[in-house]
Amino acid sequence: MSQVQRSEYIFEQGPFSSCHASSIVALKNGGLMVAWFAGTAEGNQDVAIWISKKISAQWTPPIEIVRESNTPCWNPVLFYTNDNRLWFYYKYGTHPTTWSAARKYSDDHGLTWSTSEYLPAGLYGPIRAKPLVLTNGIVVSGTSVESYHNWAVWIERSTDHGKTFQKIGPITVPGNTTQHDSAQGTTHDFDWNRTHGIIQPSIVSLSKKHLRLYARSTARTGRIVIADSYDQGKTWTQGRPIQVLNPNSGIDASTLSDGRIVLVYNNTAEGRSPLNVAVSKDGEQFTMIYTLEDTPGGEFSYPNVIQSSDGLIHITYTWLRQRIKHVVLKP
Repeated sequence: MSQVQRSEYIFEQGPFSSCHASSIVALKNGGLMVAWFAGTAEGNQDVAIWISKKISAQWTPPIEIVRESNTPCWNPVLFYTNDNRLWFYYKYGTHPTTWSAARKYSDDHGLTWSTSEYLPAGLYGPIRAKPLVLTNGIVVSGTSVESYHNWAVWIERSTDHGKTFQKIGPITVPGNTTQHDSAQGTTHDFDWNRTHGIIQPSIVSLSKKHLRLYARSTARTGRIVIADSYDQGKTWTQGRPIQVLNPNSGIDASTLSDGRIVLVYNNTAEGRSPLNVAVSKDGEQFTMIYTLEDTPGGEFSYPNVIQSSDGLIHITYTWLRQRIKHVVLKP
């Protein structure tokens, strides 16, 4: 069992009624930063990206960092590349099937930011979970594309500290296809809950060259799906489910300093409660160590997990779409 060092809300009441999809980063000049999207409701035109910093004992009040004109923002991702540049990626558009992507960067640890750079069509950057930045500087970013009938994971790999990317994929689950009846002009399994495929991968390192991704699956699979690379992300296997439940909800994973994999996920076949933490020595067989939330019927979702330089595990997640919660565990 892990020891809880801290459990707190980033804010008690923000200038918005709904929030979701947080990303946390340990600032290299000290403290933490968290970003999330918020507005009246997910997908509404007023949804923007907000951030808060924790420099000492307190979180700063939420500050709006980006807003797009007449279209909602989604899924911010914060991470450093090995040149000490802090990147901030986000998506915008009316629906995940029509997303475009943009990014900013900061060279002073989030004090000031560049203007938004809009990415070329088809390039998204990290879609929800942070990318894996290798010790040699290579950035292996997990992304995905959602259509109405199937989902697929892609890898965007950079050898120049995230300035440009090579797109690799798609990574799918063999046999997961939706049948289309062109003669009748209908598509079976149109329901989102019956769509096929995987999205929102989180990438970890199992050894110097062996990387693994953990992906969210649809209800048709109902399990977390993994895929492997044995050449630092240049090529990948296709996906296969493992025996960890996934109710079509976001997950996150990270490699700890002792080599174990920490995974944050909803340990249920349906809904988004409970929200749990598990660890694994081999990246496949997981042992649950902590339950973050377990209120029946609640939504506790879209976790983001990092390990800070002092060894502590920091987890942020959506709490009932009303707040972003921060929990610190000592492994």
